[in-house]
Amino acid sequence: MSNVLVLGLVFYTMLPRELAHVILIGGLGMASLGLGVARWLWRQPTRTRFNGATFALSVLMVLFTLAMVKAGFRAEARDLLPFVAGGMTLTVSSWWFLTLYRTQQLSARLAELDAQEERIAMAQRLATAQIQPHFLFNTLASLQHWVDTRDDRAGPMLRSLTRYLRATLPMFEQDRLPLAQELQIVRSYLDIMQARLGQRLSWSLDTEETAQAAVAGASLPPGTLLTLAENAITHGIEPSLRGGHIAVRVKAVDGRLRLEVQDGGQGLPAGACEGLGLANTRERLKAQFGGRAALGLEPGSAEAPGCLAWVEVPAA
Repeated sequence: MSNVLVLGLVFYTMLPRELAHVILIGGLGMASLGLGVARWLWRQPTRTRFNGATFALSVLMVLFTLAMVKAGFRAEARDLLPFVAGGMTLTVSSWWFLTLYRTQQLSARLAELDAQEERIAMAQRLATAQIQPHFLFNTLASLQHWVDTRDDRAGPMLRSLTRYLRATLPMFEQDRLPLAQELQIVRSYLDIMQARLGQRLSWSLDTEETAQAAVAGASLPPGTLLTLAENAITHGIEPSLRGGHIAVRVKAVDGRLRLEVQDGGQGLPAGACEGLGLANTRERLKAQFGGRAALGLEPGSAEAPGCLAWVEVPAA
């Protein structure tokens, strides 16, 4: 708008005296209309909109020229024709480049979102592949041995495994899983591992009274808490000859849910780094909650060895 005003004032003395004010006001009006059309194209940059805007501008310019001729300003209209054509060419070119740029911008953003969704889907498939195979093979091997030896532990183990499989096999097809269902899966998993490890493992799962209402409405990426529990078994309890205790806790802290898995095993080794399971879990938490979720690991102490893994998510 300011550029049009400056140009109009510069060429004001060159314009026909009778039409100077009309041309100046008309130029400002056309500039406002051009900016309005540009905003319209920016919101939805389609070829149909661009063609329609170009056709409408052409019709408007022709009508303006015919109106001047009909009003008796044929010579003035002829003199203004190059300026009208130049302004129209500049306006249409601006619309074209704006439409092209905006289309490319939206295409790049859509491609980025598609790639993000693909990464999340791959993370879920990797989480499935990581949690399922070795755990199932080891459990089935133990179950087969107990069945062959007619061990009394075979029946409870089979029931726990059935509950676990019924809950976990379809869960990675979902984007979100109710927290209450995730907690039930962790219970079944720890039941199975306690049957396998015997006295080397004890476990508890506690939900604070202040967090119970929030648990009913909360959801997580499938396998979030299960990954933490499996890591506690794999890296904390199984390598330790004396075994240990796993405590799963659900707390409400400052309007957020805090999920903790603390093991009393051998603890984090020196130089330990985040593995694939935690990296995938962190990625899926970010996809669901953005920056409102957090995941962390804390080493134990001399008085309380082991490791604490925690996740914080919005309560609602």
